[in-house]
Amino acid sequence: MANILGNLSQALIIGLVLLAGMIGFNLSAGADGAAVVMGTLRTAHAWAGVLWIGLLYYFNFVQIPTMPSVPAELKPGVTKYIAPKALLFFRHSALLTVILGLGIAGHAGYLVPALTFGEGFRVIGIGMWLGLIMAFNVWFLIWPNQKIALGIVDGDADAKAKAGKTAMIFSRTNFILSFPMLYCMIVQGNGLGA
Repeated sequence: MANILGNLSQALIIGLVLLAGMIGFNLSAGADGAAVVMGTLRTAHAWAGVLWIGLLYYFNFVQIPTMPSVPAELKPGVTKYIAPKALLFFRHSALLTVILGLGIAGHAGYLVPALTFGEGFRVIGIGMWLGLIMAFNVWFLIWPNQKIALGIVDGDADAKAKAGKTAMIFSRTNFILSFPMLYCMIVQGNGLGA
């Protein structure tokens, strides 16, 4: 069992096979095919969002507060190996979350009303705009500065320190915005949006 579950790719495949099994079960039980497709897209959107926000919380609850106490000789283990990989999944899960969310809203017919705060779509609209702002921060403020701070892009010690601080500020901004964003998504999904 450890050989199977110790391999991330194999565990991912098992999870996707179980998901496909649940989708098939739902269809065979007579569920509306269009509803199953929309539910699957919503599941993918939620999965990508959990990965994105989970990594945001990892950075803010674990990595950022812990780095000052890591001995200098051990910091490269984080900055050269862990942080770049975490940032890869972080930024791509942000992109996937936004693409799926906009696609779902477009397909369901509430994309424009939500983005323009139309009646009945204000709460989800606020959540969508917060998500878009957060994704912008990830791709255009956090990631470019992290590349400098981590030494992926050349920069002197002052540039690295400044970039690290900028990345941290926008990571904390996203951390703060994640609370109302999640609320908006959950409330609207439960029929409580205004």
